[in-house]
Amino acid sequence: MKNISIIICHRYHTCAGGKCLRAMREREGAFALYKNEEIELVGYTTCGGCPGGNIEYAPIEMKKNGAQIVHLATGLVVGYPPCPRLRFFCEFIPGKYNLNVVIGTHPIPQNYFAVHQNLGTWQTDTWQERIQHVLTDEKTRLAYD
Repeated sequence: MKNISIIICHRYHTCAGGKCLRAMREREGAFALYKNEEIELVGYTTCGGCPGGNIEYAPIEMKKNGAQIVHLATGLVVGYPPCPRLRFFCEFIPGKYNLNVVIGTHPIPQNYFAVHQNLGTWQTDTWQERIQHVLTDEKTRLAYD
């Protein structure tokens, strides 16, 4: 059993988590990493808003609930602009809390994919690595619009 938690971008703080939970259930997007494993969601919160103050405190609560892995939600990479603190979050959470971090939850929706392709947001090797777990085929992207 893998215990996971999700941190979403605060600009989406009213999000009900539908796409993330669907992807988790269907093992799509970043949750395809657990295709043959049982997973349980043990925490869900926002980053707290820029500059991400909740990143300093939320992971310890998640860890107390058994979290082994923190997923930084897809919204942190598809929103515009993408989260400028993503690299810091990916270093800080494992460094302070010894928790693994995965960038992404649900597959990138087609509408966001088209915008970022047009803008050239994800053209660098760094961005390609960041979106690797949530970049899917067009049919799946359309299903998450």
